[in-house]
Amino acid sequence: MDEDNGCCGNMPEPNQIGKMIRELNCAFKKNFITCGTSAGLDEVTLMHGWIMGYLEHNQDKEIYQKTIESDFGIKRSTVTTILQLMEKKGYIRREAVEGDARLKRIFLTEQGKETAVRTKKMIGHMESSVLEGISREELEVFFGVAQKLLSNMGQ
Repeated sequence: MDEDNGCCGNMPEPNQIGKMIRELNCAFKKNFITCGTSAGLDEVTLMHGWIMGYLEHNQDKEIYQKTIESDFGIKRSTVTTILQLMEKKGYIRREAVEGDARLKRIFLTEQGKETAVRTKKMIGHMESSVLEGISREELEVFFGVAQKLLSNMGQ
């Protein structure tokens, strides 16, 4: 322990938090893509995987573009582009709601359901690998700190 300021030697400086979050994000994305490719999911982008998992998990609910925008915290134009590509690839279909042709409910196709299940399994393996050697207590601290960071940033 450093006697001058009471900090541990391996404790990052406060101005390094953003850098560490960025490094974690980049490493996670890279790991996701590598694992996805190994699992034969190379055409599935990171966001497609999250959205398919979300749709698969919530298939008993009515999900619209607006739902995805708010639950994922992404802009309308971004969601529009993602959903158009997912529809083109055959992962989802959109059906107009009776009484409001502008409103379209989003469904996974059979291909989308199969891909969602494979992606979920791959993510489970990936998370197990990433969490290797991390105790339950350390994980609870990590999530607690992450939640406080989000809160401090107004999220």
